Amino acid sequence: MTGLSTSQWEAFEARGILRLGKVASDRQMDALRQRIDDIMLGRAAVNYDRMLMQLDSDSGKYEDAGPQTPGHKGATLNYRKIQDLEFDPLFLAYMQHPIFEDTCHRLYGPQTPIACYRAMFMNKPAGRGTFLPWHQDRWNVLDRDPLLTVYTALDSATAENGCVQLIPGSHQMGLINPDHGSGFLTTEQASARCTPDKVELLELQVGEVALLHNWVLHASDVNRSQHSRRAFSVCYMDARTMDMRAKALASQSVIFGAGALRPADQRVEQA
Repeated sequence: MTGLSTSQWEAFEARGILRLGKVASDRQMDALRQRIDDIMLGRAAVNYDRMLMQLDSDSGKYEDAGPQTPGHKGATLNYRKIQDLEFDPLFLAYMQHPIFEDTCHRLYGPQTPIACYRAMFMNKPAGRGTFLPWHQDRWNVLDRDPLLTVYTALDSATAENGCVQLIPGSHQMGLINPDHGSGFLTTEQASARCTPDKVELLELQVGEVALLHNWVLHASDVNRSQHSRRAFSVCYMDARTMDMRAKALASQSVIFGAGALRPADQRVEQA
């Protein structure tokens, strides 16, 4: 699979979500699953100082999760988030799959250079996890909104283990709470727009991929199962996007186009 069909693209535009099925081999997915465990346990040949890492909360509350700061925070599988995975050669190679390039160029334009705003591992450990409130993915410090997330299930995602919940077509409403820097809805907005009859569960098998428009309303529950719910989420954006605070490019991590990162250049010698 190297590109979307016309019907697939039309479905994505209408619903803001498209289930692609599996785009990588079982062997490649097994390698990614092993690599993220090795990163969490501190035994991977990666530069931890440039990876944003966050431990999960003990309470299940979003506000109680650990700080999101660079560096390893102990050998444990209870990380909630690990970001900057474009600097890992295995994850970068996966991010550069041709179908993701095709999707980016359909959305942003065929000649547009594409960067990664964030390439992150999201985790809900067995019997734990953090409730993520209803929101749209957006950042008001940027001069243009990133619009595409590619979500890959590293474990099966089910209602029991806290799969993503979303409102198909809600991206067509535009920005609902533009004054919030990270797109979270107020309690009143969530009650009005995210009623149970509108919610779709993004249940996926290991290795399955979903394309998500960043403005689609989504949330996720805690993990009530005895199995982890690991996922790899990549937000692709126009590489010319500026961070208005820093008055500089929002990302130097070009994925498609001139100066793109190469997996061979991200390797770190094992200590």
